[in-house]
Amino acid sequence: MILLQDILYKAGIRSVNGKLDVKVKNLQIDSRLVKKGSVFVAIKGVHVDGHQFIEQVATQEPVAIVCETLPSKLDDNITYVQVENSAIAAGHMAHNFYGQPSEKLKLVGVTGTNGKTTIATLLYKLFSTLGYKSGLLSTVQNQIGDLIIPATHTTPDVISLNSLLKQMVDANCTHAFMETSSHAIDQNRIAGLKYTGGIFSNITHDHLDYHKTFDEYIRVKKSFFDSLSSSAFALSNADDKRGTVMLQNTVARKFLYSLKTMADFKGKIFENNLTGLVMSVDDQEVHFRLIGEFNAYNLLAVYGAAMCLGEDKEEVLRCLSLLSGAEGRFDYVISEKDKVMAIVDYAHTPDALVNVLSTIQQLRKGGEQIITVVGCGGDRDKTKRPIMGEVACKYSERVVFTSDNPRSEDPAEILKEMETDLNTAARRKFISIVDRREAIKTAVSLANPSDILLIAGKGHEKYQEIKGTKYPFDDKEVVLEMFGLLSR
Repeated sequence: MILLQDILYKAGIRSVNGKLDVKVKNLQIDSRLVKKGSVFVAIKGVHVDGHQFIEQVATQEPVAIVCETLPSKLDDNITYVQVENSAIAAGHMAHNFYGQPSEKLKLVGVTGTNGKTTIATLLYKLFSTLGYKSGLLSTVQNQIGDLIIPATHTTPDVISLNSLLKQMVDANCTHAFMETSSHAIDQNRIAGLKYTGGIFSNITHDHLDYHKTFDEYIRVKKSFFDSLSSSAFALSNADDKRGTVMLQNTVARKFLYSLKTMADFKGKIFENNLTGLVMSVDDQEVHFRLIGEFNAYNLLAVYGAAMCLGEDKEEVLRCLSLLSGAEGRFDYVISEKDKVMAIVDYAHTPDALVNVLSTIQQLRKGGEQIITVVGCGGDRDKTKRPIMGEVACKYSERVVFTSDNPRSEDPAEILKEMETDLNTAARRKFISIVDRREAIKTAVSLANPSDILLIAGKGHEKYQEIKGTKYPFDDKEVVLEMFGLLSR
């Protein structure tokens, strides 16, 4: 068991009331989980302020309460630690409580609007193939070696995050690859972690429901690179117009990757078709299983990171050529009879949808239709809804607007917002079907032999969130059922 004084290093203490040599059983930021021997950290969250639960928590026999504002009445049996910022304090305390796990392995963070999951997953698969025991923290799932742990957030809360990293260390993992979302950066969920490196994929229109402005979204992403140490590496996409901006103030070792300009890690696409990508990577020709220009960037980011981590070029490229991508990312199945291709993809931003549909257009050999099923999530950035509608209609012959995760909103209203800016030609292309299963069924029925269906927005997700309840729903499973392939 650890003492309170041992976990307060770098916590930003302003005052202490009580003893610091008390034993700590666990660390909690959820007041409902506090038990005898717990330390409760009251964090001012986006929706809830933990300070409002301090009085209740005091009755649950914690050994200490950490907060920014002390309550008017203090319990003599509890140590109160006042800190400058509770969220930052929680990060450092969790890091200390679990024995500084991020310092005991090579932790690489991946941030950007699109590509985070694929890059992190490919890095995990690559280093596993290279013979390392590695960990993965991603939107799809968390992994400790071969052990799979379901993911609930892109980046877990600070306590869960450090607990997972500690489990990786205990399992003798040498590397960990982690999606690092803008929400997690802004909410200090990564406070206290020591990164060996950071990767920037790209930045496009997303999460403005949270960040309010694009400039703020950029600032938050950039702050991740600003926080890297001089011993870390910072790897960025030179072809994104904010790619070099991300590296401006970092003291980390700076590297760039590119398909279009001079960079430390340079790629060029020779072929892009249904069998994959043929590329040169630093003047070596390689065939990859992944499809599309966006995956060419993801592969370059993975290759560059492996080089920054000191791996052998030939072996890295050999192993990368054998790998498939992440679940729900350009995940396709072909019907046996009519050879209709259905692609399930997580694309839920305008830029991601453009990338996927542009790739599909390049795959067409003749007059195949592109039929797109797409929606927009509820309680999220409303400004992208009409853009998503426009993009789908611009790059497809037929479009079915449908429900995504409507959450607390009326899905029919979301679909109306997607129609807002459509021109006359676009309006002839789409129909709206609220029920997502019926929408996919309709798209399949509209398809002629060899047509290409895109079911966008949910990818790997196995649920649909409606009015606070998550109902079982899997886009790929529905497609397999419609194709008569489910039981095989």
